Amino acid sequence: MRERIERDGPLGFPEFMATALYQPSLGYYARETRQVGRGGDFFTSVSVGPLFGELLARRFLREWRESGSPARWRIIECGAHDGTLAADILGAISRLDPQAFAALEYAIPEPLPRLQAAQRETLRGFHGKWRFIAEASELHADPLPGVAFGNELLDALPFHVVEWTNGGWRECKVEAAPDGDFVWQAHHEITSPALLDALAPLGNGFPENYRTEVRTNFRDCLEPLVRSLSSGLLLWPDYGFARPDYYHPDRKTGTLRTFSKHRAAENPLATPGEIDITAHVDFTAVAETAIRLGCQPVAFSSQGSWLTGQARSWLLAQEGNPDAAALRQFQTLTHPAHLGGSFHVLELSWNQPAAPIIPPEIWHRLGISQP
Repeated sequence: MRERIERDGPLGFPEFMATALYQPSLGYYARETRQVGRGGDFFTSVSVGPLFGELLARRFLREWRESGSPARWRIIECGAHDGTLAADILGAISRLDPQAFAALEYAIPEPLPRLQAAQRETLRGFHGKWRFIAEASELHADPLPGVAFGNELLDALPFHVVEWTNGGWRECKVEAAPDGDFVWQAHHEITSPALLDALAPLGNGFPENYRTEVRTNFRDCLEPLVRSLSSGLLLWPDYGFARPDYYHPDRKTGTLRTFSKHRAAENPLATPGEIDITAHVDFTAVAETAIRLGCQPVAFSSQGSWLTGQARSWLLAQEGNPDAAALRQFQTLTHPAHLGGSFHVLELSWNQPAAPIIPPEIWHRLGISQP
């Protein structure tokens, strides 16, 4: 990156972040697979235990049944890490509905060799059910009904860093200091049409030096997935807000964070390749992008509320014979003070034969004017 900056000038933060996280031999996610869990750098819903995967599986099975129980269907998991969540989901589907399991193809787009090797090892007991590919476009020749999803994927998509200065937006880029460190260089004029379009809905009137993040790559993420499904559901659990909350004038320093050994910090330039870099998700921007692709938002709520809805039959089965360990998992996943309040879930319907009725409150929660 220093060589590139010396040759081409300051580096946009999306390029810096993509290199720091995903460069095939040195990037944070490419070097090893031990980032998640108590012994890693951060904690996810998957770290709580297998219940999260089972509740997702119950939602996916409902989608399969509502689509007519097709003889072939597909689940696409993006950002599958070491395959733990895939194993939890496949195990639950095989137990809950053998017919659906027999019809299923579980596809994992993964370009990083080390991660794909870990996924193959984790899923070796489900031989014949999974399909490993480098990218979702490999599925376009044979679209199937099904589900595409990614748990905490959208927050890892690279983003621009921008600052409100002198009544307008400027882009913050990365420069190499004489001592070899990376430093911010602010006040770059914004010339990217995609970034200008993404900033337009934010309006103006922000405090001086208000800094935040903007993603322009949601379409690049979503479009290959919808082209891989003939119809179905796209589902995104992640931490984030609807646009009015994300870009509130009081949120002056944005949501950019780094994680290492479960400690959060705010300098993504310090040790690239050794720390996770993330920012919250603008779910309104995700929904608007999906709408332009032909999808419809059908649910948007806190993870606690969403998982409780999926768990009704599971909770009823606990009466009289409770599984104490599983109930503790459920509490961690759904309690507002734990993961239930920190995360949201966005559901998007794609090319459904019978268009779902979208409750008006969904548009309100997302901050979108109802069509």
